[in-house]
Amino acid sequence: MTKIKDITALLEQLAPLRYQESYDNAGLQTGDANAEVSGVLVTLDCTEEVLEEALAKGCNLVVAHHPVIFKGLKQLTGRSYVERTIIKAIQNNIAIYASHTNLDNVLHGVNTKIADKLGLRQQRILVTKPSTLMQLVTFVPVEQTDGVLAALHKAGAGNIGEYSACSFSVTGTGRFTPSEQANPAIGSANQAEQVQENRLELLFPAVLQGRIMAALKEAHPYEEVAHYLYNLENQNQEVGIGMIGELEQELSEEAFLSYLKEKMKLQGLRYTSIGNQKVKRVAVCGGAGSFLIKDALRQGADALVTGDVKYHEFFDAEGQLMIADIGHYESEVYTKEIFYDVISKSFPNFAVLISEVNTNPVRYTF
Repeated sequence: MTKIKDITALLEQLAPLRYQESYDNAGLQTGDANAEVSGVLVTLDCTEEVLEEALAKGCNLVVAHHPVIFKGLKQLTGRSYVERTIIKAIQNNIAIYASHTNLDNVLHGVNTKIADKLGLRQQRILVTKPSTLMQLVTFVPVEQTDGVLAALHKAGAGNIGEYSACSFSVTGTGRFTPSEQANPAIGSANQAEQVQENRLELLFPAVLQGRIMAALKEAHPYEEVAHYLYNLENQNQEVGIGMIGELEQELSEEAFLSYLKEKMKLQGLRYTSIGNQKVKRVAVCGGAGSFLIKDALRQGADALVTGDVKYHEFFDAEGQLMIADIGHYESEVYTKEIFYDVISKSFPNFAVLISEVNTNPVRYTF
């Protein structure tokens, strides 16, 4: 029996709630986490129409990118679409879960999806996030070092970019005297002991601290495990906002705009011209990404693909950067594919459906 909390736990492995911005409200918004899942409907926005679709298709969990409850609600009277949506969800026992800026801030999230759609190579996060890494230092008898390291690596410690099972060790002498109440793995009560130990050092994402410490205590031979934990200021290569990469071949301004419209299925877009310059290196940010203009320029991007750019912000391109505003909805609609792929792969025994409702409130005329 699959419960709602099983689905949300999976989504939080991909995009931990700790990675959401302070203003955000990601997570379970309505519903009982212990309820059994009858079906999942994935969407960009959760609206009344999306809930009608969920009811018609037998889905009692809606997974959305945008939280329907973003600001505080002081009453539920049905006076706004937010209140009506929440009332409808509660009345029909439909749970709503949102994975928002936390999904923006992970390597395999919203911005990687855009970069993949555009076929960008050598992808990397545009602006990495500091203070999301920790360091573990512990001391292990030489003979048990490999077993402890294996357990820590399995729990997620020691991954740095494209390298896994990373650690540092140095051998020294550990000294201790067990008390009468101790149950030492090595030595005897009230007898001073010396053991050849390895000092191990490993990096890990701070969100995995509980799992790492559980693995250490389970695998370590000692009754009392000596260790240190440090919070690091290091940039985390797998956490941050935006992506940057390169096209397979450079394109003229006109050719890139046509390519962009084709790959992202656009009706139109707004952009700044770069004249005769070619487009090769492209930065992307789903949703509203104009705050990354200077970062895109610093990293030598020829174009920044995003949405919700204000008039005066286009001037910041300084003629050196094509700012391509493709629209908020258009830049994030394929987030539905991320949810679908992740959930259906791990839970193939019930329906995971992609919403057919176009929730874009913006209409175009040409």
